[in-house]
Amino acid sequence: MYTKYYGLIKKPFDLTPDPNVVFMSETHQEGLAILTYGILSKKCFLLLTADVGSGKTTLLQALVHSLNSQEEKVHLCLLNNPILRRDEFFSYIAQKFGLKWNGNKAIFLITFSKFLKFCFERGEKVLFIVDEAHVLPVDLLEEIRLLSNLEEKEQDVLSIFLVGQPELDERMSDERLLPLRQRIGIRFHLSRFTLEETKQYILFRLRTAGARHLTLFTEEAIVLIHKMSQGTPRLINIICDHALLSGFAEGKPVIGPELIEETVAMLHVPGEEAPLPVSKALHPAREAARNRLMAFCVLIFILVCAVLLLLEILPISRSFSPLGAILPESWLRYLH
Repeated sequence: MYTKYYGLIKKPFDLTPDPNVVFMSETHQEGLAILTYGILSKKCFLLLTADVGSGKTTLLQALVHSLNSQEEKVHLCLLNNPILRRDEFFSYIAQKFGLKWNGNKAIFLITFSKFLKFCFERGEKVLFIVDEAHVLPVDLLEEIRLLSNLEEKEQDVLSIFLVGQPELDERMSDERLLPLRQRIGIRFHLSRFTLEETKQYILFRLRTAGARHLTLFTEEAIVLIHKMSQGTPRLINIICDHALLSGFAEGKPVIGPELIEETVAMLHVPGEEAPLPVSKALHPAREAARNRLMAFCVLIFILVCAVLLLLEILPISRSFSPLGAILPESWLRYLH
């Protein structure tokens, strides 16, 4: 609708990921390198987390797209919807790897073990990716761990990637999954865009859509987009797409901060505290650091309260108070 008005050949902020046109921020480049390393290295399990809308599925598509350029052949099974019963789970894996499945788990495990040995002898890799792994029940996570036991010693052909939202770390903390946690060789969290990355992302999207002028969004508008989206790619797409539609309707050739504010107001869901539904989840390392800081602050508060209480109860003098032995005379007079 607005593409012709803004001189575009297609919608620049389509929500459907295109593996042929992927903006690789610094954290996405690092994430792709780590995923690739996870295939080539001998570390069986890799855990990747990302906030909602941060581009983890796009990153996985970029990885799958790049597998054709690998020197070694990679047999891939990508499970996007892991809410399955156990029999369905094994049936899906069998179909993806071209193995027979007759409903018998024991026969499947024997067949899968032979498949891994066959790939090892041919110098090929086997990659099993579970997207949205944070919704996996504990029993299926345990089944996934046991799949790695089928490899013979020093084969190292099977790589298993568990990809999901930060809640995956909480799920993995279950005591029953301790053996699985001990096997995770690589962990990585996909960060949101910085302000500069948000700007470059918007320009990249406009450029790939054939924009003749890359100043459709003012600097002030981009700053506001980043603030409202908190650097979440999906929300950046939604804001920019709606802003261009509103700009077309109002006959504005350039998108300024006022139009962004209008757009966000229209997108705001009643009852939501934030202007847009941005994930509040923290990366586990940052959350642990925050918890340690809060615990330290509470400890300091308790100590201060204890000292003040002690000053109220005990006479402040050098002869009667233990504090009198360590506090300067000027402090004691002030406290009196």
